[in-house]
Parts: sequence; C-alpha cells; structure tokens
Amino acid sequence: MFTGIVEEVGEIVDVRTSGDVVVLTVRGPRVSTDAAHGDSIAVNGCCLTVVDEEGASEDLFRLELVPETLKRTSLGAVVAGSKVNLERALPAGGRLGGHIVQGHVDGVGTLLGRTPGERSDEVRFSLPAELSRYVVEKGSICVDGVSLTVAGVDADSFTVALIPTTLADTTLGRRRPGDPVNLEVDIVAKYVERLTAGYTGGVAEEARS
Repeated sequence: MFTGIVEEVGEIVDVRTSGDVVVLTVRGPRVSTDAAHGDSIAVNGCCLTVVDEEGASEDLFRLELVPETLKRTSLGAVVAGSKVNLERALPAGGRLGGHIVQGHVDGVGTLLGRTPGERSDEVRFSLPAELSRYVVEKGSICVDGVSLTVAGVDADSFTVALIPTTLADTTLGRRRPGDPVNLEVDIVAKYVERLTAGYTGGVAEEARS
C-alpha cells in the first residue's frame, strides 16, 4: 500500500525489451537506499516490483512491465531520460499522509489545461467515463502517484489545485497539455459500490456491462 506522497522524482536510465516484458532501469537515490529484491515501489502511481537479485546498487534498480501493465498505464511511453514519481510501500506503523493508494492504476487520463496562479496552478485532466462515478468534489484521487484533492468534477474531467511543493517536488509541475497521466480512484468508493449493489438494483454490475 502507498499514500500518494511522492518521495522523490527519479529518472528512467534504460528501457529494454525481453520477450513480452519491458525492463526499466530507474535511478532513485532515496528509494533505492533499502530496496531489496521483491520490494514494491510505485512509479508514477503504478506498483512495480524490484527484480535485482541483490537489491538496488549505485542508486539504480530494475523493474519489469508485463503486457497488462503496458496496456493499462502510461508507462509504455517512458524512454531513457523520462522523469517519474517514486514512492516506497508504506511500512507498518507509517504515517498515512495522503490517502489509501494501492498502486493499481484504474485508467489513463490526459492533461487538458493548466491555469497558473502566482505560486500555485489549477490543472484540469480528462476523466475516463467508467471512472467518473468514483470521483467527487473534495474527494481524493491519485494522479501519477500523487495524492490530490478534487477541486471540481464533471462528466468527463476533473480539476485539482497544485500547491508550490507539489509543483516543485513531483513531475506534475512539468506536465503539459496532452501528456498522459495514470489515475487511481479512491478504493473506498469502489468497495462501497460493490457492497451496496444488492440494495441498489445491481448498479455496480450494470455499470460494468
């Protein structure tokens, strides 16, 4: 589990294909300090597994992307030099500074526009139709691994307000209109829908058909 509090912005050093798997080599000095084989690290909000047999070394670690990951996230578009948001899994007893984030990307949105303020930005993203029912004003959403509060939402888009720290310490300060972003909606909303489907005429099942 993650919290959507990005620990550092890392860099993709190498991208290689091995059969149907894409192997990423990532530089992340902070998250690699204790990264061991099998550990989970969120890369732009996608939970991935460290595959180095002896753990990370020289600030670098490797991850593998299977076809399912490539199909459902924006990570298939990264290249050497791409900047990515990194977060290690939440330790037991750690602070839940953002919200409950699984690292299971629900869909890919697009940055539609940004309105710069004096020090902050208001940013609007597209919202896939199948996810819109889970997004509410003042609720939580994870965008490229960043826990954010929804400032406004309509049928096919939502807006967030980015504080100076988010602009400086995550990739969202660098994103431009047209850039794809990974989205994960609040898991609590999905569970509530599933659990109440029997009392609401099977809305959850109908919405998926």
